[in-house]
Amino acid sequence: MTGFGFSGLPGVVIGQNESIAWGTTNLYPDVMDLYLEDVEGSDHRYGDEWLPVETREETVEVQDGNDVDITVRSTVNGPIISDAQAAADQREAGRDHEDGSYDVSLRWTALEPGHTADAIFRMNRARDWDGFREAARSFEVPSQNLLYADEEGNIGYQAPGNVPVRGEGDGRYPAPGWDPDHTWEDRVPFEELPSVFNPESGLVVTANQASVDDEYTHMLTDDWDYGYRSARIDDLAEEALADGPVGMEDMERMHMDSYHLAAEPLVPHLVAADLDDADGVAAQAQEELADWDLYTDPDSAGAAFYQATWRHLLPELFEEIEPVRMSHNSRGMYVVNNLLEDPDSPWWEGEDTSGREEVLAAAMEQAADELEGLLGDDPAEWRWGDLHTLTATHESFGTSGIPAVERLFNRGPVESSGGSSIVNATGWEASEGYGIVSVPSMRMVVDLSDRDGSTWVNLTGNSGHAFHTNYDDQLEMWSEGETLPWAVSEEAVRDGADDELVLRP
Repeated sequence: MTGFGFSGLPGVVIGQNESIAWGTTNLYPDVMDLYLEDVEGSDHRYGDEWLPVETREETVEVQDGNDVDITVRSTVNGPIISDAQAAADQREAGRDHEDGSYDVSLRWTALEPGHTADAIFRMNRARDWDGFREAARSFEVPSQNLLYADEEGNIGYQAPGNVPVRGEGDGRYPAPGWDPDHTWEDRVPFEELPSVFNPESGLVVTANQASVDDEYTHMLTDDWDYGYRSARIDDLAEEALADGPVGMEDMERMHMDSYHLAAEPLVPHLVAADLDDADGVAAQAQEELADWDLYTDPDSAGAAFYQATWRHLLPELFEEIEPVRMSHNSRGMYVVNNLLEDPDSPWWEGEDTSGREEVLAAAMEQAADELEGLLGDDPAEWRWGDLHTLTATHESFGTSGIPAVERLFNRGPVESSGGSSIVNATGWEASEGYGIVSVPSMRMVVDLSDRDGSTWVNLTGNSGHAFHTNYDDQLEMWSEGETLPWAVSEEAVRDGADDELVLRP
């Protein structure tokens, strides 16, 4: 048994044994609901009854400080989370419903005891598709997309998890907690969760995109990824299959693919837009954009200018919805690409700009001004990698505010290709800058015909100790798309071992 896991959680979460291999992505089902609660004193209303609010005392131990005692109150729907902000007298007497305020409780599948840890052990011991699916029955929280392959050449997909079947409502808005019609009625039966085994296409792809269509009978979520990554992976896989046979290098190349599929509709409009200064920095950058191949490689000037333009385009278009921000990820890309087909849309009307061409030109000019300050006045020398970097930050000491301590525990920065909604999903937050804020924390490719031919890489290293050689020895490799050989068989493990530890009861 070999693969990747989480600190403190026994078993291998993603990996392989001698018979099967599996990976995961997030399914993102809606498994949390908020309820407004009608609380009077120590009771809460539910249907025609007043039921007691259950309470329990908890103590939070504070290092070098006094313990903090808290009272957790719960209704039939779950713990009251608004207590964290309510004054003590409100907690005692309930909210003043006349002004429209209620207590708010949370129902969440993760607050219910489950067997996910057992599922991991069962997956580790599974030897075929039936055994793997049986193990997945117990994988309750968080719901995942599970991908499967075995040494017999079978592939499969299974979505497990505790997903509620609601009565009234769909979970988007806080529901009246006193109305039994809004109570969760059941869980989606495991047999009715999305699953496929050996599809005719010979291919299974999951990158957080929708795993069901509109005809699916249950509500999983309406908040899917919009599918630019999965569509690109489909294209790459089809190309590899056409050239065939597909090998390890093909799969590793897919991991590091930096093609920006969502930029395809927008770039021609940016290139065609008229700028005020035909000889200025923005115009020179526009020429770099015209020559851009849509790959977001670290050395790409076109990628740097495009991403900066995207960062400035969103507020130009959607300033009306502030303080809410339009997503800079797949949702925003989908919306903007649709707006391109409607140049008369009122969204193209701003305070200082009017019409699609002016908005696009304004975004490019703002982007050029920003990059001139950051990277110099020659757009041909701009590099996406100079903007798009990752500093691996220690969770406890990495933001201490003490530079000497942060230097001891943090590593980087390292540059990377990719970006948001790109197969090499090094995400960034447009409202904050270009730095990497989300990453593929590991990569693996399993060769089911030659297990010791498998490869892997971790984000930083195998050790959590800042002064150990394995603390950060993979960070540069990760950023450059390199991988390590993966010893799986007993022979390979023994050949590669430096030491052997024997545990005797």
